[in-house]
Amino acid sequence: MEKIKTFSGFVSMYVEGVKRMTWGKTLWIIILIKLFIMFAILKVFFFPDFLNSRFDTDKEKSEYVGKQLTKNINQ
Repeated sequence: MEKIKTFSGFVSMYVEGVKRMTWGKTLWIIILIKLFIMFAILKVFFFPDFLNSRFDTDKEKSEYVGKQLTKNINQ
C-alpha cells in the first residue's frame, strides 16, 4: 500500500509540475515528436531486421545469436 502512495505521489508531482509550467505542453509535444522520429522513422531506415533477412527458422537465428555471444569467450 505504501508503494502505491509513493508512486501516485511521484506521478502527481510531475503532473502538477507540467500543468504549472508556462511552456510545458509545448515541450512535451516536442519531446513526443522527437521520440516518434527516433523510434518509428529512424528504426525503419537505419536498423533493418538483420535476423529475418538472413535466416529462415528460429533455430538458425538462435544458433547465430548464441555463436555471436560466445565468440569472444572462446578466443
